[in-house]
Amino acid sequence: MNPAQYTVVVAGMGKRGTHHAEAFQKNGRFKLVGLCDIDATRLEAAAKKFGVSETSADAAALARKTHPDVFCFCTLPDLRLPLIRAGVEAGAKLIAYEKPTALSTNEALEMMQLTRAAGVKTVVSHQHRYGEHYKKVKEIIASGAIGRVHTVYGTATGWMMHMFTHLIDYTRWYNDYAEAEWVVGQAHGKSKFSDNHPSPDYIAGLIQYSNGVRGIVESGEGAPDVPEVDYWWRKCRIGAQGTEGFAEVLTGGGWRAITCDGVASGPGSMDYEHDMGPYVREMADWLDDDKKIHPCNGESAYKDLETAMAICRSVVQRGKVKLPLGPGEPELEALKRVLPD
Repeated sequence: MNPAQYTVVVAGMGKRGTHHAEAFQKNGRFKLVGLCDIDATRLEAAAKKFGVSETSADAAALARKTHPDVFCFCTLPDLRLPLIRAGVEAGAKLIAYEKPTALSTNEALEMMQLTRAAGVKTVVSHQHRYGEHYKKVKEIIASGAIGRVHTVYGTATGWMMHMFTHLIDYTRWYNDYAEAEWVVGQAHGKSKFSDNHPSPDYIAGLIQYSNGVRGIVESGEGAPDVPEVDYWWRKCRIGAQGTEGFAEVLTGGGWRAITCDGVASGPGSMDYEHDMGPYVREMADWLDDDKKIHPCNGESAYKDLETAMAICRSVVQRGKVKLPLGPGEPELEALKRVLPD
């Protein structure tokens, strides 16, 4: 008996939407049945490339017409909630979308309420974890070679709403997904609030986890440079320190470690062609079997966003913020209000 084939609509045919469409098309478990983009020229080129006849500039209308099993959108972050609603209303079994999960806790809570009530699976693009260098660092930490882990950390020179949930997601993974109990944060600068991923110029946070491990995350202008990596967007350093050493990954520069066994390092770099294959394959696995939960599932991604928004609230409130969060003033708006010019 042949396994089920799942139909897919992809909305947003920029770089990341194209990466998704390519990965779905290469995997025989999926069939592209619709493409969407507001740029007619780009949409026409994508339709020709992927051999898809059903296209539209209206993602919700396309989803209603095609009723896909998987509704995937790779759009700017201000469209998260309406597109989640469109996927749910179209009867999608799984909604896959880009990080950040949302632009506020309020929006994220509403999104989660919609998908939970409908029983819709969600997957968020924290796909760098499939890199061999990322997995090697996880393997070293899990082996006990760095001893008892006491600190996990992540830094990125890219700004917050592009990078922060990536950092938090991978440090949580390296810390076995212990729950965050409280955070303290600090930020400066307002120039990046005009970006399509509105952010402070720099933000940093301390995270206290329930297993006693401390998390440290920094993102934006003033975050530590990674001189070993040339490409600015790949200047991310993520790792763990333990009683016997450390292990860390550089998004664009391999991995390195000092452990009880000595000094070691290896190659690796962000590679969409490599990472997107297993990212998409595990969507099929989860659709096949509810027990095979995708590592980038939306419930986990919500906790990444919640931690990031708690750090923003800490900046605004000038003190410790406990988790979980409830509704409140939209965090980015509050940051923009309180940060000096």
